[in-house]
Amino acid sequence: MLEQLEPGDMVFAATEITNDGSVPDIPAGAILAQPGTRGVLLNTGHLEEQPNVTLYLVRFEDADHELGLPVGCWADELTVEDLGNQAQPAAKG
Repeated sequence: MLEQLEPGDMVFAATEITNDGSVPDIPAGAILAQPGTRGVLLNTGHLEEQPNVTLYLVRFEDADHELGLPVGCWADELTVEDLGNQAQPAAKG
């Protein structure tokens, strides 16, 4: 169902999402989203090295319900299902 999403659609973190070093000004390994954290899809794309795999650009809410920095996510890291608001949003970076 992720493949049907459009920019502006709501998504949720399906897993704990951490900074792999690609998000500037946030330490590598920092938690960007806990499972269930709500986010908004900004765009989709592909890496040149993996043209058959979709990359999702998402901004997740922080503890103050403000959108954080854009984060690149793989399909298995996202869901369209609300996980029951069981997550604690990521702390501000």
